[in-house]
Amino acid sequence: MSIGDLISIHPAELKFPFELMKQSSCSVQLVNKTEKYIAFKVKTTNPKKYCVRPNSGIVLPGSTCNVTVTMQAQKAAPPEQCRDKFLIQSVVAPDGATYKDITPEMFNKMDGRVVEEFKLRVIYIPANPPSPIPEGSEEGTPPRAFVHENGNKNSSFEDVSRSLEETKEKSSEAWSAISKLTDEKSSALQQNHTLRQELELMRKEISRNRAGSFSLSFVLLVGLLGVLIGYLVKRA
Repeated sequence: MSIGDLISIHPAELKFPFELMKQSSCSVQLVNKTEKYIAFKVKTTNPKKYCVRPNSGIVLPGSTCNVTVTMQAQKAAPPEQCRDKFLIQSVVAPDGATYKDITPEMFNKMDGRVVEEFKLRVIYIPANPPSPIPEGSEEGTPPRAFVHENGNKNSSFEDVSRSLEETKEKSSEAWSAISKLTDEKSSALQQNHTLRQELELMRKEISRNRAGSFSLSFVLLVGLLGVLIGYLVKRA
């Protein structure tokens, strides 16, 4: 742990489990020891190799901020001693300040401004360290217990992989079923809309036919009455 007047930092070293072609991350905890707002900024000697989130921010009075450092996947083995380093700067910020109020000028050591600096070195740890060989085993021949343990690990790995594949298949089937149901619902709604339109047209057609039939019957009735009246008039 690195301790200053403004913040304390844990751990004092960045330890990355190293494995070729795989990313690796570690966390740094910043603790504000004061009753003031503290602004911080993280720098590294190799910015293309590491990603820091957040790389700057505000630590509230008496609170803690976690910073995650991610090392990009490496194609080659690292040197025996890594020369990458990180620098964490901290300075008192105005009360109520947010990360938007942080400027590069805040970390300039001018006009008596106190800027605390902590340097963190990088250490690589083998992701899969070799297991020690028990005493009494023959050279070049792995112990039975180790073989059994390794076999169990492989079996567990295969079970996990199989479980993940089954989960992916079930998820894919579920999404397919949901998509199919959605399409069927849309089709049913479209058919319902079409049927309503056809019913409305049929109602209008029936109304027109009834109106035309009534008019024709009325004309025929008037005509018959006229003929009957004319016949009666002639006889009289």
